[in-house]
Amino acid sequence: MNRFHVLPSSVLAFAICLCGVPQLAAQQAAAANGVPAHLVVTVEPHHGSDAANVNREDVMVFEGKDRDTVTEWIPALGDHAALELMIMLDDGSNASLGPQLQDLRKFIDSQPATTKIGIAYMQNGIAKIEQNPTSDHAQAAKALRLPMGMSGINGSPYFSLIDLIKRWPASDARREVLMASDGIDRYYGTGDLLDPYLQNAIDDSVRAGVLVSAIYTPGEGHFGHSYWQTYWGQLYLAQLADKTGGEAYYIGFNGPPVSFAPYLKDLGNRLGHQYFLSFLAKPPKKAGFVQVRLRTEVKNVDLVSADRVWVSPPPE
Repeated sequence: MNRFHVLPSSVLAFAICLCGVPQLAAQQAAAANGVPAHLVVTVEPHHGSDAANVNREDVMVFEGKDRDTVTEWIPALGDHAALELMIMLDDGSNASLGPQLQDLRKFIDSQPATTKIGIAYMQNGIAKIEQNPTSDHAQAAKALRLPMGMSGINGSPYFSLIDLIKRWPASDARREVLMASDGIDRYYGTGDLLDPYLQNAIDDSVRAGVLVSAIYTPGEGHFGHSYWQTYWGQLYLAQLADKTGGEAYYIGFNGPPVSFAPYLKDLGNRLGHQYFLSFLAKPPKKAGFVQVRLRTEVKNVDLVSADRVWVSPPPE
């Protein structure tokens, strides 16, 4: 006797739905827990150069008033110490940058073997790469040269940064930039807080996870001693560094820095106190930037990072 029966269509449909329940439940659980997001964070002491030890349980991440779950807090040391650092010099800088090259060479030579260093010059809105990131620090130091010193040859340091990021292959290493420039955006031409090229550079840097630090150095020509242009140039560099998790070094309006050495020493110390932070962000409806805020109850330190992170919705 044939014991197999044809199921009614309604029963069959119900059975198919039941088969999809585990997968749907898994997706809903993933969405409820959040989607992975990542930041490179610098632990910055309030005084001196020695930062207190910060553990994973000491780190808090907030989206508005809601606290996200921290999943990883890994020191950028040992197996995780890899760093790609691009040094970008403005080809429109005046002769005062020349004496600083020796400080830059000493800084390059002092970096650990886990750091790859590249050299680029900002010229006509592009990053003219003289040396791709290399572990051969002597070779990187040799790529440094005097700036061309032509007024206006670098229309916008922010265009040059955007160009660099677009051509910089992604990797598991930290990626950071040190810029030396007057920060003046000749392409935009108007000093205010609405410079779209600056904002695009910030957006591209944050999305790529690139931290940007900047040293102010005067440019050649009239803009190099224009109080108004110098003011906005330094403000733009400070905003770029602040929004990407880097540091801006400037001296006001008293001329070029006497020496890059103290700035480079501080930068080297910052690079030695960085962590990879992973957390679960709220699942967005579409990919975009999410505003975040970091906190710790460890005394006398700040957690410095970009204040936004790019987040994509969970896979369907």
